[in-house]
Amino acid sequence: MTLTNTIKHFVTIAIQHGGWTELDRIYLENRVLALIGLDTLSEDEALAETNATAIELVDDLVAAAPHAQTANEMELLASQLMDLITPPPSVINAFFAKYYDKEPKLATDYFYELSKINDYIKTRDIAKNVEFHTPTDYGDLEITINLSKPEKDPKQIAAEKNAPAGGYPKCLLCMENEGYRGRINHPARSNHRIIRLNLDNQAWGLQYSPYAYYNEHCIFLSDEHRPMKIDRQLFENLLRIVEIFPHYFVGSNADLPIVGGSILSHDHYQGGRHEFPMAKAPLIKTFDLLGFPTVKAGIVKWPMSVIRLESNNKQDLVRSAEFILAAWKQYSAPSLDIIAFSEDGTPHHTVTPIARMKEQVYQLDLVLRDNNVSEEHPDGIFHPHKELHHIKKENIGLIEVMGLAILPPRLKHELDEVKAYLLDDQQPIADYHRTWAEKLKATEEITEKNVSNIVEQGVGKVFLKVLEDAGVFKQTETGLAGFERFIQTLS
Repeated sequence: MTLTNTIKHFVTIAIQHGGWTELDRIYLENRVLALIGLDTLSEDEALAETNATAIELVDDLVAAAPHAQTANEMELLASQLMDLITPPPSVINAFFAKYYDKEPKLATDYFYELSKINDYIKTRDIAKNVEFHTPTDYGDLEITINLSKPEKDPKQIAAEKNAPAGGYPKCLLCMENEGYRGRINHPARSNHRIIRLNLDNQAWGLQYSPYAYYNEHCIFLSDEHRPMKIDRQLFENLLRIVEIFPHYFVGSNADLPIVGGSILSHDHYQGGRHEFPMAKAPLIKTFDLLGFPTVKAGIVKWPMSVIRLESNNKQDLVRSAEFILAAWKQYSAPSLDIIAFSEDGTPHHTVTPIARMKEQVYQLDLVLRDNNVSEEHPDGIFHPHKELHHIKKENIGLIEVMGLAILPPRLKHELDEVKAYLLDDQQPIADYHRTWAEKLKATEEITEKNVSNIVEQGVGKVFLKVLEDAGVFKQTETGLAGFERFIQTLS
């Protein structure tokens, strides 16, 4: 297809999705020409038919641009081109409200599809991820080797290191990212849009995650750049969000280092349309909460320590969660290495909360977290222990807590080496995988047909141990007895 045809087809898609009309066609064609650094279109050229998507057409336009040579330059240009098929924020928010008046799901469907069409959600990159499931006593755990974020080349890394520090936008979640062109050390966001939300007179936004880990992976973010904090207001916000979007779950990372997420400097939550393994887990037992007769409470059968609360009364549910959080912040059980405060007063206890609507009943899971360290476990007592770091050593945040492992891209190549090693191939294997590989070899009968499954299930079993390490009250007789003693302080 000729460049003129590519431009004309791209402009047609822009008119379909970007809030333009046919009257804008010549203007848009000239805008595309300007962006790719060219001057003219071929006159009277027949328009060939094509099924190419906007993403494929932009690939061709970027390839034709003489000034887009580095990965960063190509990313910036692609985002600016996709901006033309993305309506301005006022138009998107108006469409979203119009659809929402009919049904909340229609509104999120509209915004989600647009975010894929304009390549804000990197669907091609996400498709590269390796995914599989591992059956366990707690249900099927979900495993993902994250290959979606592109690797940076050495030149770009050097350029980012030498680039002046920027204070605008303050972080990747700030509202100021909407439509931001980007720079060498900040991603292109020309095609980025945010839905404005009113959470009981608080200004918040909804966007989708560019490198989604699950279906309709979205982010709810405060319009104010402020640190994350687990408190009563957070519980109210989570339950308000699932009122607004009852087909979504929403949860927050913990607000302490080690057990928190990667961005603690900006108040935000994550949500989406996905049922995680933890949400399917049953209760081990139920118990009464002192002073909250409308709230059903129970311990979830899960490798981490989870209290599930359910009620038709939102305010009672909020107050009960606040009550449990306050109790947990002060609770210590030294025999189980659970210490609420260091000698200098540093707090170590918080929760990872997750909210859902279940048949018009509010459901709130509180995962008890402890970020203390010791000589034996300097990375965290309730963090993946050192023998598991060959698979997972990063923080166990909200998504992992719920049973979806986000594993580093290095594993794709390394696990292929492990498979070859198990088949007695003489290829090298990373030293930190050797003990694990030897154990697999000693306990499994390995063939070329089953080696991939054995390694994948081995990875899943390691992730199960990761979650067990992160659990403050272990799913053992001693651990559950300890959990029961904490529960008694609540009832």
